[in-house]
Parts: sequence; structure tokens; C-alpha cells
Amino acid sequence: MGIRTTTHLNFRGTARQALTFYQGVFGGRLTLATYGDLGAPKEAPGADKIVFGQVESEDGFRVMAYDIPGADDADPAALAGSTRRENGTTVTDRTFFQSVSGETLDEVAGYWKALSDGADIIEPLAASAWSAGFGMLTDRFGVTWVLDVRAPDVG
Repeated sequence: MGIRTTTHLNFRGTARQALTFYQGVFGGRLTLATYGDLGAPKEAPGADKIVFGQVESEDGFRVMAYDIPGADDADPAALAGSTRRENGTTVTDRTFFQSVSGETLDEVAGYWKALSDGADIIEPLAASAWSAGFGMLTDRFGVTWVLDVRAPDVG
């Protein structure tokens, strides 16, 4: 028996754009269903917004998202919270970060390059005391990502 956790992101009208962007970054299959697809009247406000969306890749990346009903603000600043580095410490009032770890620096650097398009770089991708590559950014949709190279297993 096993479990699998999946981050479910809540957007204010930009779930389709965010999931399409994440599919471009991580690959995989994109699934989108609108409120209208699942029974809301097609002419109702927000019927074209995403009620269920997911990107899932064969190498293990998976994220879900939807558009909050009645909330339609594409400005990522409308999302609560901010994150910055100060004196070697992460200072934030966000409730979560999305973490992605890869096996090699080349792999992580590819994700970093794609995610950083339009992003606010919090900590540039670079070697750290615990990783061959570590970086943090908030993407153009307001999601803060931590990317790193997994340390080899010891023991």
C-alpha cells in the first residue's frame, strides 16, 4: 500500500495559463475541465474557468489546479504572501512552497530556466552547502518554487 500527495494550486482565473506553462516546463499530460464542461450553464459567468486541471509527467511531476469561483484577478500580487532572502535566511508569510528535486544539475537547470521566465528570483540557482544546485523563485503566476539537486544517498 502506498500514498501519493499532489499539490493543488488555487488560481484567480489563470489556472489554464499556469497549467499550460507547467506542462511546457515539466512535460507530461495536461488535463483541463471547465465549470461548463461539468454542468454549469455555458453562458454563466466563469463557465469557461477551470474546475479541474492537472499536469502529470511520467517522471513523477504532478500538480493540480483550479480557478476559485468568482475570483478573477490575473495579477499574482493578488495572491497572499511574499518571499525574500535576507541575511542567508528565507523570510516569508506564504503557507507553502512547491519543491522540485532532480538527480543532476543539468536537469534542475533546465527546469529553472523555464520556470524563471517572468519570475521573481529569490535565490539564484547555485551550489550550496547541501546541494550541487539550489534556487528559489516565485513564478509569473505567484507560485514559489524551490529547486534543488538531490544529494546522493549515503550509507
